[in-house]
Amino acid sequence: MSFSQIAWLPLCAGVTGVGLVLSFLLLRRRGAAAGLRGAAWSLLPLAAFLTGALPTVWQIGTAIAGFFTGLAFNPTVWAGVAVTGLSVVLFLVSGVLRGRRRAAAAPAALETPAASPSAGRGKPLAPGGSARQPEQQRKAAPAVKPAAKPAAKPAAEDDFSDVEDILKRHGIG
Repeated sequence: MSFSQIAWLPLCAGVTGVGLVLSFLLLRRRGAAAGLRGAAWSLLPLAAFLTGALPTVWQIGTAIAGFFTGLAFNPTVWAGVAVTGLSVVLFLVSGVLRGRRRAAAAPAALETPAASPSAGRGKPLAPGGSARQPEQQRKAAPAVKPAAKPAAKPAAEDDFSDVEDILKRHGIG
């Protein structure tokens, strides 16, 4: 059925009328917010007809329907969907492998001294044959503070000793 074969004014007016009746029922049962939202949705078909936007909405609807019917009945399109799925799986697997490599390289990067004069000499070449540094070593390494060991506490502790320890660790007091 084509666009010109449909009587659009009675159809849009009827849908708007039914929607307004249902909006009135919503207003009575669920309150003003639900009723007003229903009325707003109900007025859209009549507004589309009066503004001349209905042919555009019709073309969009037929294009979407044509796309999905072509998708469902065309084996070439299904092959494209399969290739797209394979691509997504490969992206996910590469992300997991990349995360594992970074996690494994993180402890090794902390153990090697980055500021020593020989830091970069004698290292094996990267898989591509270039002497690239790992990403963690290319970035400026944050200063690592040695963990402060708590001093031996006296046997008689007051109630604020824990608070004092926390303040000392943060450099307050």
